[in-house]
Amino acid sequence: MHHVSEGHPWFAVHVRAQREKHVATLLGNKGYTHFLPLYLERRKWSDRFQEVELALFPGYLFCQFDPEHRLPILTTPGVWSIAGSGRTPIPVAGSEVEAIQAIVRSGLGTLPWPFLQAGDVVRLAEGPLAGLEGLLVEVKKEQRLVVSVTLLQRSVAVEIDRNWVRPIEAMRRPVEAARIGALAASA
Repeated sequence: MHHVSEGHPWFAVHVRAQREKHVATLLGNKGYTHFLPLYLERRKWSDRFQEVELALFPGYLFCQFDPEHRLPILTTPGVWSIAGSGRTPIPVAGSEVEAIQAIVRSGLGTLPWPFLQAGDVVRLAEGPLAGLEGLLVEVKKEQRLVVSVTLLQRSVAVEIDRNWVRPIEAMRRPVEAARIGALAASA
């Protein structure tokens, strides 16, 4: 099947809650390349536990398309809108989508996380996510890497081994200092 969306940027498509999988199927049937990141959550029923697959970004999925030809997306049942500014769709940074794809592929425990901007920026040097950058958080002695989708102001956290982590702030600081110095000199 020919894909109508290859080579186009990723956009975040806002869909009806709990309809993410259904909309993903419909977009796939229309030939669009889409990405719906899911995670497993254990739900307790009266007599047993059951694992359910939920959207990592509830109410959103990612889709590649030409923003000039977005009507087929907007007319898909279950789609509310495309994330952006007013009626102008704004693409999601490709690097952010790739990071989320790597996390989902890794099979490591992942869950939605409150949006984070500040914190210790680290790069994973080892393990299935080697090369990925994000913010380091610690929860109950377990370390997690938090990766954000800036446009959506939402983050996801993935469980990592503390031995995989390398700080990268130290590598960036001299550059920042040089840039600030240059700005001061040119003022």
